[in-house]
Amino acid sequence: MSTWAIGDVQGALPELQALLGQIGFSDDDRLWFVGDLVNRGPQSAEVLRFVRGLGDRAVVVLGNHDLHLLAIASGARKAKQSDNCADVLREEDGPELIDWLRNLPLLHHDEALGCTLVHAGMSPFWDLKTAVACAREVEQVLRSDDYARLLTDMYGDGPDLWAADLAGEERLRYIINAFTRMRMCDAEGRLRLTEKGAPFGREDGLVPWFSVPGRVAVDSRIVFGHWSTLGRYSGTGIEAIDTGCIWGGSLTALELDEEGRCVQQPCAGYCRVGSQSLTIT
Repeated sequence: MSTWAIGDVQGALPELQALLGQIGFSDDDRLWFVGDLVNRGPQSAEVLRFVRGLGDRAVVVLGNHDLHLLAIASGARKAKQSDNCADVLREEDGPELIDWLRNLPLLHHDEALGCTLVHAGMSPFWDLKTAVACAREVEQVLRSDDYARLLTDMYGDGPDLWAADLAGEERLRYIINAFTRMRMCDAEGRLRLTEKGAPFGREDGLVPWFSVPGRVAVDSRIVFGHWSTLGRYSGTGIEAIDTGCIWGGSLTALELDEEGRCVQQPCAGYCRVGSQSLTIT
């Protein structure tokens, strides 16, 4: 049995199926998806249906595009012209797919593998225990009757700095942003959510979230996606696997067991560079 982590699929079902063929995915194997199953690629509903159909063979964490679809479905946000995931809502099983998505976690940890799965990263100020607790805070609200308010309040770039006494919508927004949107931080660990270019050697002093001085969870092995310009990257306690499938890159599968094989499926590219919307990046 193997456990494979899969990068951002974003509606690219043919590439996902081809990748699973490459790795020889079988009933004994497990798949970890880093989130962003939907949007920008052409087959969001089909991807949701396929992954949901894997049952307990698949572990999925929520990404920013998944949350955006939930916001559209709840009426908390209107679909934009650049969105192409709202068609999920017109499917006969659309309500079931949305309900399944709404009950997914923000973080998954496997003690036996020594791996933690998130979409974008973990706040530099969190140890694993704190990160798990923060994820559960958001998940509890997302699964409650009050979830539409959360999906309305989550949009925005502040607060940009973690504090244990953050409360209410600001606390939940920071947690969501750290797990699903974070890329760059300043040297003090403040989130710089609109920055998504080259991760290293920057003249503005910004650094990747995992390079913030004093980052707490350096002993964890964190697997994440979200950052196509970072690409496939392995560093101290981190494994990045978003290799830009929908931008014409590839879809990556990383084996999390002993061999650690990395397999990549070339992608057609469904978006052009520069067409990203800042509101959900």
